[in-house]
Amino acid sequence: MKPTSTTETLLSVPESRRSNGQLNGDSGPQQAAFYALAPGGWRDYWTLLHPPYTAWHLSYVLLGAAIAPAPDPRIVFGAIAAFGLAVGIGAHAFDELKGRPLGTRIPSVVLLLAGVLALIAAAGFGALAATIVGPRYLAIVGLGVILVAAYGLEIEPIHSDIGFALAWGAFPVAATGIALGAAPLPTGLAAVGAALLSLAQRRLSTPVRTIRRRVVDVSGEIRYRDGSARRLDAQTLLAAPEGALRLLWVASVAIGSGVLATHWL
Repeated sequence: MKPTSTTETLLSVPESRRSNGQLNGDSGPQQAAFYALAPGGWRDYWTLLHPPYTAWHLSYVLLGAAIAPAPDPRIVFGAIAAFGLAVGIGAHAFDELKGRPLGTRIPSVVLLLAGVLALIAAAGFGALAATIVGPRYLAIVGLGVILVAAYGLEIEPIHSDIGFALAWGAFPVAATGIALGAAPLPTGLAAVGAALLSLAQRRLSTPVRTIRRRVVDVSGEIRYRDGSARRLDAQTLLAAPEGALRLLWVASVAIGSGVLATHWL
């Protein structure tokens, strides 16, 4: 069960009024996400990857590498590949299997195979890292596999706002920093920061998902003290949180890339 919020409760509508989880007519957007393409063919795979959000979470890998004294490029690029496979493909494939929230037409068997194979490949990259940094790192790899599988299968408390913040935000920073020998205090502080950013992401994206995927109609108006009024519609409700999300993922990637570049340029 996905976590709910006050916004989600207010905007929920009866099942009888829903139509494929999307808004009807001219009342709002038809895409399941701002980055989603029209369903069908290769476009489904683009949508499945959640490109902005995947890049956002990979930026935490860059941040974890940047706090290390001398980031080994083999570990950095291996971590990017591992988390890209685990989060970008594995977790998202498992999530799409549960109710098709993105509305893709990818066959279920393909989603299942993609999720399993991506997770196995990610674990393989982790095992390779363990040959460089030491066998104890396999415990970190195992934890990562458990987090992805538990989240994809919607197992509580991993599948929650806090679980998301820790697994998708703090863990990439900590796992990469530990692999590269970063000091505990900077690693911990950076991991907390990434967790808080991920929690903010969740707080913004939850009402956005509700409007785009569950609400069929929004009506009303906002009245101002000067007597003027503004029509309330889906686009009005989406503008602020979705606008922030569009900026934040780019900002996070730029920050992670910039601080890591100080070691190599």
